[in-house]
Amino acid sequence: MYTDKIEIVEVSPRDGLQNEPVILPASSKLELIGKARAAGSRRIEVASFVNPKAVPQMADAEEVCAGLPDRDDVTYIGLVMNARGAERAIATGRIDQLGAVAVSTDRFAMANQGQTSDGSVDASRAIIERAREAGLTGQATIAASFGCPFEGEVSEDRVLAMAVAIAASGPVEIALADTIGVANPAHVASLVEKVGKAIAPIPVRMHFHNTRGTGLANVWAAIGAGARVIDASIGGLGGCPFAPGAAGNIATEDTTYMLERAGISTGLDLEMLISTNRWLAGLMNKALPAMVGKAGGFPAPSTY
Repeated sequence: MYTDKIEIVEVSPRDGLQNEPVILPASSKLELIGKARAAGSRRIEVASFVNPKAVPQMADAEEVCAGLPDRDDVTYIGLVMNARGAERAIATGRIDQLGAVAVSTDRFAMANQGQTSDGSVDASRAIIERAREAGLTGQATIAASFGCPFEGEVSEDRVLAMAVAIAASGPVEIALADTIGVANPAHVASLVEKVGKAIAPIPVRMHFHNTRGTGLANVWAAIGAGARVIDASIGGLGGCPFAPGAAGNIATEDTTYMLERAGISTGLDLEMLISTNRWLAGLMNKALPAMVGKAGGFPAPSTY
């Protein structure tokens, strides 16, 4: 079930930065968002509206939103965990879509957002409904869909039941997140196919971390099983403060390179992404994980 076009949601301004020791100022985050837009990104996760004591990297969410330019062709996403976060995001007047999070296990749900797994499903449903009331759209991510850092294996039946429950609230999509990077292509294909059938016509989005080097293989499996939207982060930055061992997201550059070389359009400019990788590496004071950011594209730009 392959396709000729995939949408990539850029998550570097939020997920990419939330677990880094270097805390960038709002001006640098806005520059990152601008560079992502210039490279072709049309859906960007710009901030999370969470307790700044828990995630200090996101303490300036309102300041970032205040600096966002008007762009009718770009959807700005704000991640929210509860009603208070939703109201903060709505109050900015700049967020187009609320992203809720439900967690597959109780122990991780308590660590991540101080509630049970079932409670996180209820909260996600409420956030999606509140977004609609405010004239916005809402979507949800099921975190730890492929494995939990505290409880281990997560059954497909559990994730499927959560997806069906959330789908009843009418989100624009539901994402399955491999929060700690334990998924394999066979598991991904199986779960995407089952969830896709259960929640149709609501689309399935995928969110992969490359902790164990299987991220791109999992993207390919997900697309083959019907997923049409993929989260990625410039430079491969990312991680969850509440999930021990969680490494970076799949890199936007690597994902774009793989898909474009396979004849699947992303609408993104690879060379601009690579340039942004190098700019961002300077801000973070380190080389970033993305492989294409290091190696460059192919063929080399001078031979195009």
